[in-house]
Amino acid sequence: MDVREALHARRSARAFTDREVAPELLTRALTDAAYAPSGGNIQPWHAVVLRGQSLRTLVDHVTARIHDPDAPPPTPVFPVYPSPLKSPYRERRFSNGEELYALLGIPRDDRPARFRQFDRNFRFFDAPVALFLYIDRSMHQPQWADLGMFLQSLLLLLTAEGVDTCPQAAWAIHHEAVAEVLQPPPELMLFCGLAIGYADSTAAINRLRTERAPLAEWCTFLD
Repeated sequence: MDVREALHARRSARAFTDREVAPELLTRALTDAAYAPSGGNIQPWHAVVLRGQSLRTLVDHVTARIHDPDAPPPTPVFPVYPSPLKSPYRERRFSNGEELYALLGIPRDDRPARFRQFDRNFRFFDAPVALFLYIDRSMHQPQWADLGMFLQSLLLLLTAEGVDTCPQAAWAIHHEAVAEVLQPPPELMLFCGLAIGYADSTAAINRLRTERAPLAEWCTFLD
């Protein structure tokens, strides 16, 4: 599979089987992803990979915290989206959500069902492997771009291996609960989670195929 094929093949899976991912495959993909470009070659990414009991412990802790009526409300480490989200980005996000919930047969006014689906983020959609990606709090926007290039490289490498993924910025909401388990150094900020495994081909939600805006909408060529 070449890079172009991997780009078109990659999808965000939101239902996984219990098939394990070989440790050597993960090690190879992470090692190769570190060849992503970074300004000054500072390589600002930090990753924590969980599987087995460590993953179950993390998920149990976070979900218990989410559903504890006495727990303080979470404070996101950063806003996942700007507020308000202006056009055309607002329409793109709205369309994505409507398509996703339509596949699940969840109507717009069924808020409890939508919240239950959203909560599946915090079980990594039952993926057998989870990854948390961190960045040093002292870094600036160029290093966040480097982090994104690392993440994209990892997604494409895993896709080329036949492994499915779902990057999850939603974990930024519950970074404090995650830190209670992982206890990262205080200088590290959680950027996102990543579910890794093999997609459940029978799950309706995995039929979601999002469209991309036409080139003319966002690119200008000057001669």
